[in-house]
Amino acid sequence: MSDGQLGLAEAVSIALGGMIGGGIYAVLGVVTGIASAATWLAFLLAGTVALCTGYSFVRLNHLAEDAGGAVTFVQAFVGNSTLAGVAGWTLLVGYVGSMAMYAFAFDEFSLAFGVVPEAVGGVPLRPVLSILVVGGFVGLNLLGARATGRAENVLVAAKVGVLVAFGLGGLLFGYLVATTPVRYGLGELGSAGPVMAAGVSFVAFQGWQLLFYDQGGIEDAETTIRRAVYLSIPAAVVIYVLVAVVTFNLAPEALVSHPHTALKEAASTVTTAVGLGGLGGFLIGLSALFSTGSAINATLFSTGYFAKGLLSMDLVPDRIGDAQAEGVPTRTVLVLGGVTAVASAYGSLGAITSFASIAFIVVFGATCVLAFRQRDQSAVNPIPPAIGAIGSIAFLPMMLYHLYRSSPNTFVSVAVVAVAVVGVELLYFERDALEAEIERFQPIEALE
Repeated sequence: MSDGQLGLAEAVSIALGGMIGGGIYAVLGVVTGIASAATWLAFLLAGTVALCTGYSFVRLNHLAEDAGGAVTFVQAFVGNSTLAGVAGWTLLVGYVGSMAMYAFAFDEFSLAFGVVPEAVGGVPLRPVLSILVVGGFVGLNLLGARATGRAENVLVAAKVGVLVAFGLGGLLFGYLVATTPVRYGLGELGSAGPVMAAGVSFVAFQGWQLLFYDQGGIEDAETTIRRAVYLSIPAAVVIYVLVAVVTFNLAPEALVSHPHTALKEAASTVTTAVGLGGLGGFLIGLSALFSTGSAINATLFSTGYFAKGLLSMDLVPDRIGDAQAEGVPTRTVLVLGGVTAVASAYGSLGAITSFASIAFIVVFGATCVLAFRQRDQSAVNPIPPAIGAIGSIAFLPMMLYHLYRSSPNTFVSVAVVAVAVVGVELLYFERDALEAEIERFQPIEALE
């Protein structure tokens, strides 16, 4: 792969592309199941914490000698390589989980079009679609940064245009045509539901920080990234809030029966009322393919650079790529794509998605704490990092409690994944100490 200089448009596209595909099409049904009509509030809370976290990233990026993101910040401001490595591995698993979630949603909408059968000869096609779509974006990423950035501009422009039109049109329909009043769930404002749902939806706001991993490939990186972060997160919040309100009011049954494609039914309701039949559902379905596809594309692109940074810091095995390669090492893209395809095709989507949210809550919360500790610096206002840290601290136990009560099997799966990831991390980062301990016993074994 070869590097290319990305401008503000591409940076905003990468950030939005990594967010909207997850928040709208992959977790909306889960969040609505918790917060009901107050789903919009859950997205607003999660977006506020994400924006405060974005501020923390931007400020730490300005203060750190080496640019790079959460792992670099831990290394720079804590000085502990093991903690930095654990943060890096945790984020890698989170990114793979996010891409698997996007691929699953892509498959659901592909099947919803009715063009592709659900099974052939008794063999389900959804896992096959997962492998094909991930493989397609692996190939696109191997073409280079410029091709990836241009593709992302097109994908993001298409999906944002459709979703904004759907949101505004749906609100007009709700106020002018629908026989029941639009519900906002104001009675839920004092309950814990929106906070729980905000924790679950946090994975929907993880795309913006992908920009920090390839700052050498971004024109005027510090300024461009700062602007892209402050533009993309509020834009995503507005779109999430609009779509959440409209979908809950126009397709509440679909959110329960088939949550991944509920937007398609809500859009069909609007266009049918004005004599356009299922056009709205078709456009939303097409937008879903753009959205989830661009989310895979953006996340894979930037995660590749993230993994390359970990390689250069000796925080991951060098067998997954060459840190000296130009752009992202081909082997790294292939490994990330392969693991994502397997996770999407055969893994437990609920467990992967939940662990991804937990991973981002923990790492982003820790980054806010790091930024708050730098509050004596003139460049850091302590209020946003404090809000980000407190929000993350609140989201984590609420989310775990929700999983334990509503889906104990998923809770156990998440616990198993977490223990496995942390165990492998510690074995890798403490390998020198373990080897030294083993060598101490070798002479005794030789005497025996």
